[in-house]
Amino acid sequence: MNILKGEAARLALTRKFSDIPVPESVLERNEKLFGERLTPEQVVSRILDDVKVRGDAALLDWTERLDGHRPERLEVSQGELDAAWVAPELHAAIELAIARVRAFYVQQPAHGFLEHTEGGALGQLVRPLGRVGLYVPGGLAPLVSTLIHTAVPAQVAGVPELIVCSPAGKDGQIHPAILVAARLLGVSRVFRLGGAQAIAALAYGTPLVPGVDKIAGPGNLFVVIAKRMVFGQVGIESLAGPTETLVLADDSADARYVAADLLAQSEHLGAEPVLVSTSRELLIAVQAELGGQLEALPEPNRSWARDSIEARMKIVLADSLEEALEMSNIYAPEHLCLLTRDPWALLGGVKRAGGVFVGESSMEALGDYLAGPSHVMPTGGTARFMSPVNVRDFQTIISVVAVNHATLQQIGPAAALLARTEGLEAHARAIESRLRND
Repeated sequence: MNILKGEAARLALTRKFSDIPVPESVLERNEKLFGERLTPEQVVSRILDDVKVRGDAALLDWTERLDGHRPERLEVSQGELDAAWVAPELHAAIELAIARVRAFYVQQPAHGFLEHTEGGALGQLVRPLGRVGLYVPGGLAPLVSTLIHTAVPAQVAGVPELIVCSPAGKDGQIHPAILVAARLLGVSRVFRLGGAQAIAALAYGTPLVPGVDKIAGPGNLFVVIAKRMVFGQVGIESLAGPTETLVLADDSADARYVAADLLAQSEHLGAEPVLVSTSRELLIAVQAELGGQLEALPEPNRSWARDSIEARMKIVLADSLEEALEMSNIYAPEHLCLLTRDPWALLGGVKRAGGVFVGESSMEALGDYLAGPSHVMPTGGTARFMSPVNVRDFQTIISVVAVNHATLQQIGPAAALLARTEGLEAHARAIESRLRND
């Protein structure tokens, strides 16, 4: 595997914002399902339009067509939620994850302010969204952590109603771990819905599935496209792409840990692992370690991770830790792991990242579950301008303006002048009508 340096490395780490390539297998599956070679966008558009017109009947039809089963009922009953069972150890782990994530978000400043001065009052009102939809992937595995990492920030924000959509397995049932997590979170409305049809139901609402104000949660290509298409009808928290981890390491790093952290994300389909180090010896050692750890993985994880490493892994040799940080900031990773002699000394230089994992005991895999912050983080370089899911994602801010007459006399003429400069005469006259009223 080539080791990149200098400008070649900077070029390789600079994101090229283009459409996500569509695998041939997806196009072939579309052709088999629809009798024509439709793009994912065309498929999603058909699903959205159908759900908008036919509602629940369309949800049932698309679930049967795409997921291979037709639910007897879309909504999980309270009895099913109450009866859901997992082993005591897993139950305790879910409780611990909920508690730690909640303890993290209750510390986030998320209140408004109202400042009264001699000139009047200015401030912000902060209000929770009324209803939020949470999409929880469940195709390859039940992502219990996604439910926790989206529901808890929304609850801390004060959202009174959460609607969960998660695809069922071939048996028509949602994995019990997801139902147990929903029960422990106090979420009572869960639907056996996945894919674009779930996003359509949450966006438009049907007689059975309530429409929501915002949709949160990652998903596959079709879910991401659907979220993009319904934006404006509802809010969305992000358009999550394939996951990515950048490990920044120096000569003190243990090659076993570096390889383990890279593999942990590589087993996600389409993942992009990146290693930046100031030590050529470490880079060579990690490549050797990757081979051994990769072969020790069971299938299909081994194949998924091998594809990520062979097709998308980037290895960069930096001249200094300062240059290594520059490389990281260029890339703007979803996850940045600092495995250096003094990782805290680097934290101040991190400018673009979804999350920073400081030191060898703070592996990113831990953050995926119960470290505290949500694992729903910006991908594809969007950490340049986006943040991980947080309390503010589930609130609106309302500005409050209450200037008094004396302040109006002081600032009104300037406001009227600005209005006329913009060609808005009625604005200017509205301001001046009060100025004459001494």
